[in-house]
Amino acid sequence: MSPTELLAPAGDMEKLRTALDFGADAVYLGLDRFGLRAQAGNVTLDELRRACDLCHRRGCRLYLTLNAFVRQCELEELAALLERLRPVPVDAYIISDPGVLSLVRSIDPEREIHLSTQANSTNAAALEFWRQAGVSRVNLARELSLEEIAVLAGRSSVELEVFVHGAMCVAWSGRCLISS
Repeated sequence: MSPTELLAPAGDMEKLRTALDFGADAVYLGLDRFGLRAQAGNVTLDELRRACDLCHRRGCRLYLTLNAFVRQCELEELAALLERLRPVPVDAYIISDPGVLSLVRSIDPEREIHLSTQANSTNAAALEFWRQAGVSRVNLARELSLEEIAVLAGRSSVELEVFVHGAMCVAWSGRCLISS
């Protein structure tokens, strides 16, 4: 079992520094495109490079959100972005869309992939599916009870993540297209 990781949102460079100052083990942030935090004050590609450097100097991991559900007309733009991201030392991409996973695997096959809570993983069969697809960590659906999480933790060989604070939906979360 992996140790607990304190993963904090870091929408911009100021929030990133705050997360680091308060002991985050890892942070997640996004660019202006392809993340579900469109209003989060995201970073530019140059800022992302600096953020990776800052995090790694402080022993912190950085995950990039690419968890939007991508439309056909956006695939070429995403592919071009993934090519530009290849040399950037992001520790993992956070994705939701199986098509994005496929594209990442074809362009940057060694990149670590984490599955977003937006994928609504609620059972061991889904966890195994994602593991076989190359996902190393699954952020479980926010609606699961502690008991359900414990059962999945006992039946899964993929690393699990759960939200313990923040936006906790009261209904089944789904493919939110409004914020992308």
